Amino acid sequence: MPPNKTPGGPRKVLIVDDHAVFREGLLRILSQEKDLTVCGEVEDATTALQKVAQLKPDLAIIDVSLEGMSGIDLTKQLRSRHPALRILVLSMHKETLHAERALRAGAHGYIMKRESGRKLLGAIRHVLQGHTYISEEFSEHMLGNLSPRTGKKSVSPIERLSDRELEVFRLIGQGYGTRQMADSLHLSIKTIEFHRESIRAKLNLKNTFELVQHAIHWNFYERDSF
Repeated sequence: MPPNKTPGGPRKVLIVDDHAVFREGLLRILSQEKDLTVCGEVEDATTALQKVAQLKPDLAIIDVSLEGMSGIDLTKQLRSRHPALRILVLSMHKETLHAERALRAGAHGYIMKRESGRKLLGAIRHVLQGHTYISEEFSEHMLGNLSPRTGKKSVSPIERLSDRELEVFRLIGQGYGTRQMADSLHLSIKTIEFHRESIRAKLNLKNTFELVQHAIHWNFYERDSF
């Protein structure tokens, strides 16, 4: 029996995305499938944690970029609290930056929003069957990095950031101040300041102004600017 099987009915899916238009589109796609049903849709991580506990979905589809807590952090918390829950991370952002992070956090798959509805449905069913889903392109990318013939892996500056540093960088670009970031991530102000300095050093930025400008630019241009 597939993990977390809902007996006698379609598999229940919870959508977690902060764009209402996208949630509506995904709802329309899934509503046409007899073996799938959307049991809920939410726009933030805090509500998602509550709804998973209440609705007990078989699968959560989670966007990487949410207000406050990121989809990666949400994935970690859900996997800790609900080990049987299957998680598919869905994002507009490039796989080389987020897919591996999502899988390390406990997600069972990663697919980009630009993919067709057919591919998305295939990914959903693949994950619900107990498998891990990644695209063929990213699979080849990962295998290429493991091959001794490819030489040293080329890593962009943004990929050198840790998961927490990337989250802080994302929040800086969304206009969060140090206190707001500390409250949102449940960290001390001193820890946030440490992460800011580490990010600035890794990205070779001269000062706080450059850090903020680059963070805004990165957020605005879909995390593909580095």
